[in-house]
Amino acid sequence: MFEIRQIIQRLRCGESLRQVALSLHVGRAKVKLIHTIATSQHWLDPLVSIPDDCILAPFFALRRTAPQNSSSVEAYRNDILKWHAQGINATTIRRALHDQQGFCGSVHAIYRFLQHEIVSLPSATMKLDFPVAEMAQVDFGAGPMMTDRITGECFKTWIFVCTLAWSRHQYAEFVRDQSIATWLSCHRHAFDWFNGVPKKIRIDNLKAAIVKACYYEPTVQRSYAELALGYGFMIDPCPVADPKKKGRVEAGVKYVKNNFVPLREYQGIAHANTLLHAWIMEEAGQRIHGTTRERPLTLFVETEQALLQPLPTVVPECATWSKALLHPNCHVQFEYCFYSAPFGLIGQTLWLEITPHMIRLYCDHELVALHPRLFKHGNKSTVDDHIPPDAQAYLMRNPQWCLAQARSIGTDCLALVEILFSDRYGAQRVESACTRALAFGAPQFRTVKQILKQGLDQQPACAERIELEAPYLGAGRFSRHVSDLLH
Repeated sequence: MFEIRQIIQRLRCGESLRQVALSLHVGRAKVKLIHTIATSQHWLDPLVSIPDDCILAPFFALRRTAPQNSSSVEAYRNDILKWHAQGINATTIRRALHDQQGFCGSVHAIYRFLQHEIVSLPSATMKLDFPVAEMAQVDFGAGPMMTDRITGECFKTWIFVCTLAWSRHQYAEFVRDQSIATWLSCHRHAFDWFNGVPKKIRIDNLKAAIVKACYYEPTVQRSYAELALGYGFMIDPCPVADPKKKGRVEAGVKYVKNNFVPLREYQGIAHANTLLHAWIMEEAGQRIHGTTRERPLTLFVETEQALLQPLPTVVPECATWSKALLHPNCHVQFEYCFYSAPFGLIGQTLWLEITPHMIRLYCDHELVALHPRLFKHGNKSTVDDHIPPDAQAYLMRNPQWCLAQARSIGTDCLALVEILFSDRYGAQRVESACTRALAFGAPQFRTVKQILKQGLDQQPACAERIELEAPYLGAGRFSRHVSDLLH
């Protein structure tokens, strides 16, 4: 419409059609059409003002021509629109039309029909505002590959980012995984960094925080729920597949990945975190934020930090929780280590509270076992009272236990058991039997036993074997000549 108004204005100034077309780089046919319409409506009269765009638009609106060929799905319009309203996709609609009504068109024809018929409404958004110290948003982002210069190990990293929603000041940390223990420790580090705790933490539905995602009643991971209780903040998960609800930390992750990560060399994850924290304080926190037009660190120090909730006097223990089945051997398994529990709970699922140094086992809400934390695969921590009585008796039936039992029965029983346990031959005879067995080249237990049983160890030492200086050439009793054997 701006171009049309320019053409009308030049025509009002007395320029010819040719001059207007050359000066505005438009076709003379278009200038002629506008001249005809403007003359009929008296718009070229200098005494009459040029009308507004809303009045000009109907005279120059483009007229759409109807398609020459009808759509192949037009005959099935009602069914397609009805099924589409029920949420059925185009592929399923095409298959149903083919099976029920012999439709031979393609699925793309149905797509084109729906695009033409269904008018999509524009996607509107609303800017979310948060009070001071009300909320922090946290998220993970993919980090760079790193190589430990000491061990030579190459590993993948993740970037944990916690952004305060009001000031935009943030905490970031490189980690090696997204486990529950890492998730909890990152929160503790962020609260120590801010020296306070916001009232709410908005999170995504990652497994370390949300066991079961749901729009109305998400199931929070037990370890994370206890951390929130200890620090006094509210967990505020985003709706499923709606990351726009935490757009500030999403932007924070991108800012770290685009402005800090590239073109840097890291000697390890600790060195990378040292550089990252210095960069947050010196550059990221001092920049003019694109939305607030303020420095995030300045807003945080001057206003938001004082309004955060104070850190708890007693730091909550970052315990993680897991479930494990008590096996028939009276042990549960966690990270390839084994911990015992009372045998009466065999077959039940127990809760494991895991701390860096201890593991506690619970049945429902009752503490049933306490063990030191093991880390070497295959190690076992067993409490004797946890195994059944018959198994305890089996483990206790050593010589000392047998002697104690015999002593409780009587003196003669004790004397008999002592004889059974005593060495019948003595150390000297056993040594002589071993010497004889070695001399004959038969170092087996069976040989030593037979030597002792037959008393051969008490015989004089065996004479040295006679070495034959020449082969035997005498005539044997049953010897034959070689020629007879060959014959």
